Amino acid sequence: MLAKDIREMGEADINARIAELERERFNLRLQSGTRTLDDPLRLRVIRRDVARLKTVLREKIIGIAEANAPAAVKARRVTGRRGRKAATATNRSKRSKRA
Repeated sequence: MLAKDIREMGEADINARIAELERERFNLRLQSGTRTLDDPLRLRVIRRDVARLKTVLREKIIGIAEANAPAAVKARRVTGRRGRKAATATNRSKRSKRA
């Protein structure tokens, strides 16, 4: 489930979806205790979907505008991951010669 799809939903729909996923997660956890699950990764997907739903619901409650989201993504892309430069091929070769 994508965040942009969730943002189009109303608060009541989001709450209903959260309850539905929590019920499914509970049932899967019970089943995992007694037998092997067909799709064990479903638990992870459900947990992340619930978190995503709760995040968007919180955004709606406190009134965060969608217009701010693209700016945050652009800022993250400019600095890269953790704000560090990526290791280049020349840097790697220098490291291997030192060792």
